[in-house]
Amino acid sequence: MNDNPIGIFDSGVGGLTVLKEIAELLPAENILYLGDTARVPYGIRSPETVIRYSFECTEFLLRKNIKLLVVACNTVSAISLQKIREAVSIPVIGVIDPGAAAAVNVTKNKRIGIIGTEATIKSSSYVKAVKALNREIEVYGLACPLFVPLVEEGWTEGTIARLIAEKYLKDMTDKETDTIVLGCTHYPLLKGVIQEVMRDVRLVDSAIETAKAVKDALWEKRMNREAGAASERKFYVTDSTEKFVSVGERFLQQEIKNIEKIAL
Repeated sequence: MNDNPIGIFDSGVGGLTVLKEIAELLPAENILYLGDTARVPYGIRSPETVIRYSFECTEFLLRKNIKLLVVACNTVSAISLQKIREAVSIPVIGVIDPGAAAAVNVTKNKRIGIIGTEATIKSSSYVKAVKALNREIEVYGLACPLFVPLVEEGWTEGTIARLIAEKYLKDMTDKETDTIVLGCTHYPLLKGVIQEVMRDVRLVDSAIETAKAVKDALWEKRMNREAGAASERKFYVTDSTEKFVSVGERFLQQEIKNIEKIAL
């Protein structure tokens, strides 16, 4: 089972930031990535629909004999994660709990900001995760809906990105947060601009924290591959491979070759 792949799924390309961090931390691991690009975004769907979509993605990856599942979608992590864990026999890692735990560990003044899509912020999933660890911490959620199209257009630096970040993040400055969680898998690509605007604030990258949680889970179960082993990456999408590659290569900062369009 150690040689079996890690499975990752997301509604689109954003989860590639999670794949990138896992691949850097665990270079010997084989990884399968599924982007349900025909039905993106999940955030506008009803909870019942999100659950159905997430189980279809899970079942597809389980048929590929994965040894661990990463839910790289904040919406699915908020709505379906526990149901998936109850239904499968392999470890399942989401993106919310690792980011929340890291923020709790690094905040000094107990004021944490969460930035994400409207769906993630409305779900209060990060707030609940932080409060479960420390009820004394004040948590402020802020939706930044323009960040996703900025990233997908490749406008991750420069005047436009900085002005939008300044407009959104003024609320976090006013609330004197000392830690901000990047609660969307697109946002790590804007990390430079966000840090430029929020100079003295610690940024928590949920993708990095999720990769650490994956490593811990594999070591705990003794399912990690031997260091130095040659690894494979395979990508599956439910819509155009060309669009996924053109945007996805910016996320991964490397060429995407082994890709297949599939139907769920």
